[in-house]
This record gives sequence, C-alpha cells and structure tokens, in this order.
Amino acid sequence: MSVAVTIETIEKRFDNFPALRGVSLDIQPGELVALLGPSGSGKTTLLRLIAGLEEADCGRVLFGETDTRNLSLRDRRIGFVFQQYALFKTMNVAENIGFGLKSRPRHERPGRDEIRKRVGDLLDLVQLPGLEKRYPSQLSGGQRQRVALARALAIEPRVLLLDEPFGALDAKVRKDLRAWLRELHGRTGHTTVFVTHDQEEALELADRVAILNEGRIEQVGSADDVYDHPATPFICEFLGEVNKLPVKVVGSQAFFGDRPVLGGLSQNQGGPASLYVRPQHLRIVDETPLALPGTVEHLRRNGPIRRAEVAVEGLKKRLEVDLASQVAPAIGERIRLRIAHGNLFAAA
Repeated sequence: MSVAVTIETIEKRFDNFPALRGVSLDIQPGELVALLGPSGSGKTTLLRLIAGLEEADCGRVLFGETDTRNLSLRDRRIGFVFQQYALFKTMNVAENIGFGLKSRPRHERPGRDEIRKRVGDLLDLVQLPGLEKRYPSQLSGGQRQRVALARALAIEPRVLLLDEPFGALDAKVRKDLRAWLRELHGRTGHTTVFVTHDQEEALELADRVAILNEGRIEQVGSADDVYDHPATPFICEFLGEVNKLPVKVVGSQAFFGDRPVLGGLSQNQGGPASLYVRPQHLRIVDETPLALPGTVEHLRRNGPIRRAEVAVEGLKKRLEVDLASQVAPAIGERIRLRIAHGNLFAAA
C-alpha cells in the first residue's frame, strides 16, 4: 500500500516571493519524514504540493513511477490531517471518520455495514473505542486530533500528510500524542510526511528530517545526523541551543584570541571561522592546555538540567554551560571550560 514519493526540482512562487527554490527529496515507501523549518521556509507549501492543493511552477512530484500531474485529487489517495482538526461539527465521530468512504462514486463505495466495521476498527486503532456517537464539541483536543487521523486513514491513503498536527495542543498532550503517532506508524506503515516547526517533535518522531530555510532544503538526514553533524551554521543555530565563538584556525588547532581552545582538527581550512558548541559539550575543568577561562555570572534551571551563564573576556555573549554534576559553581567564581565537541564553519 505504501508508495515512494519523489520530489524533483520543485519551484514555486507566490507573486514575486520564491516559496520553494529547486527542492528535491526522495521519500521511501513506509518512511516517516518531517519537514522542519522556521515560519516562511516553504514546508507547508511543499506539503500542499504533494497533496495537489498547490501546483508547482516547475518540477514534479512522483508517487512511485506515476507523475502526480496526471492524477486527479481523488486518484492521489492522500490522507491529510490539519492543525485545527477540520472535523465537521454537525457530524458525530462515526460520520466524520466515514465521510471519505461515503463520498466515493457509487461503484467504489463500500456498503453501510463495511463502513461501520471500518469505523469501529479505526476507533480501536486510534484508541478511542466506543466514541462513535459523540460530537467534536464533546471531545478533548487530543481526541479530536485522533479522530481527524482516523478519518484520514479511512480512505486507505497511499500517502499520509500532517500539517502541524499537534500545534494547537498543550505540551503534555503533544508529548503523549507524539509517542502514540510513532507507535501507530509502526503498525500501519504508511508513507508519512509531517510539517512542524518544533525541533524536538521532528527529532523524536521522524525516520529522517528535511530542514528547510528560505525555500531550500539545507540538510536531510536522521535525527542524529542533523543534530550531531549539521551541514550549515543555520542548522547549528536552528536545532537546539548553541554557543558561537569566533576563532582562527591554524594547523590542527582553533584559537580564540591567542588561546588554543580546540585541537585535533582534520579540516584543511586555515583562517577565520565560527566554532559552534552546544551547552552540554562544555565541561568545567582544572587547568588543561585547551581551557578557556571565564566567570560564572548566573545560574538557572533548564528543565532537568542546571545551567551556568559564563562570561568570557573578548566574547559579547555569555556562554551557556550545562552542569553535569549536582555541585554547581558559585556566582562570581572563576572557572575554566574545556570544549568536548564543536562544529566548525569557515567565516562567511
């Protein structure tokens, strides 16, 4: 049932605004892919192009070997889930889920008993058994989104598309539904593409993440690939918190001012560069050859982690440092930091 989706050099403009610029992406059958990026990066436009709700100015979308330009909206067999559920308020849960089946041409339409059975099976699948007779107004936000997903699955889609599916829900419900959706995908195996601006959501849920910026895909890879080996400074800064140090590369070392702060570099680039270091990759140490001295100016809690803000001479912005141990330094204390891991990019 699952189908590969191939996006070939898609261009799309709205008036004079280039929404997508030469976007290509291969999605494998049964794969769960996140389109991640800031507002205006082109992710929802790309989703709507896959669905057939927008037309590309240039390029094409294939389902398997079939060019979707030759398919009607109905023949694409897309299951689409919107952020705001888009359930029919005057229909109960069973009628909402069965709507796509009842709307089919008569020769393709299942019988009433078959529709009733499929609705019951889908309610079991989305863990809402026995709610057939309820109306959307009688459901919680999380329940409504599950009904919307059941409705999308009812037509046995070849491709499932989700546009910010959990965006309207509170943090706790979002987290619960993320785990549930991952489990559901494991059972149903639909080729699934979902749009989100929430990095944590994309990294937790997706087999692969495609990161868009200003209408282009900057990097595609697994959560580990994009987080640990970012291809560009934009991805470094977009995915989680990061410290940025201006450095100069000489031989196999990076220097901050006249002090070496990172060694063992294999890059052959010399000269000015930006060194990106995540808070968890800074360690408080005793004197070592590559230590960076600073002063603790602030301590705070960041979820389960305690964090220090450290002022370093010659750096305008304080460094954010995750504290691994229960013993925190005192405010005003002079400390030394070692960089355990960083990403280096030549200065633009």
